[in-house]
Amino acid sequence: MTHTIFIDGEAGTTGLEIRERLEARNDLELILLGERRRDVAARREALNSADAVILCLPDDAAKEAVSMIDNPSVRVIDASTAFRVDPAWTYGFAEMDAGQRAAIAASTRVSNPGCYPTGFIGLMRPLVRAGLVPASHPVTVNAVSGYSGGGKAMIAEFEAEGASTAYRAYGLTQKHKHVPEMTKHTGLTLPVLFAPAVGNYRQGMLVEVPLHLSALPETPSVERLHGALLEAYEGQRFVEVADLDETEAMTGIEPEALNGTNRMRLHVFGDRGGEQARLVALLDNLGKGASGAAVQNLNIMLGLDEATGLT
Repeated sequence: MTHTIFIDGEAGTTGLEIRERLEARNDLELILLGERRRDVAARREALNSADAVILCLPDDAAKEAVSMIDNPSVRVIDASTAFRVDPAWTYGFAEMDAGQRAAIAASTRVSNPGCYPTGFIGLMRPLVRAGLVPASHPVTVNAVSGYSGGGKAMIAEFEAEGASTAYRAYGLTQKHKHVPEMTKHTGLTLPVLFAPAVGNYRQGMLVEVPLHLSALPETPSVERLHGALLEAYEGQRFVEVADLDETEAMTGIEPEALNGTNRMRLHVFGDRGGEQARLVALLDNLGKGASGAAVQNLNIMLGLDEATGLT
């Protein structure tokens, strides 16, 4: 059976990545509007005739697109931040909970996670659920992404002839749009202190959570933190937990190491007998952090093997 797919916003960074992943598949047929992609009537027709729609639009435009859909059988994946904390939408992080895949499969409205939140939630949610980090604990997350995460404008800036920016911290007002999503889906009750940055490389990211173990109940060991992550992601295809021996032997970690994949690797760094730990998630901000996750969610919603087109 061939499924019809419409990508609304296919000319953007995420839309182009998703199209590239889907157009080679013979089980899907893409609805392409070409020069008519800004034609409201053409978009409305495509939005209501496709089996599944993937929205790669700014928040307000995504909300407008959803309002144009009146066919109840159309399944929608939204890649913006518009619906990520909306209880009427299913959060599209399949590995987040044991029942999350089933919830995605049964839903007609799925919000694709953000790239930074994917890394942070992947690290922190299992620890909060296991009681190793209290829900009321103040948590800081430091992260760096390739400049592709900023879209076309940032790509043009960093790739312009003579551009010299090596690294830039941003989100300095502490009002970053990812904070509500990161806080809600980890089960934390205090807003996350989020310190994002962009580096002078195209894609790939590191998301890091430093922890003072002595400030946590029972001072959990590095081994206990690692064990909680192992238990949470046992048997997963796209989320893996690095072995402690492997992690201890590392002298650095490369943010581009998983580029072009839908994988995420979680590390627990720290002295096994010490009182501090550094939790680090490695992923491709355009892969598991965006287009890869969207394709994975699409496969789940259509009842296909979730790895189709991703390996």
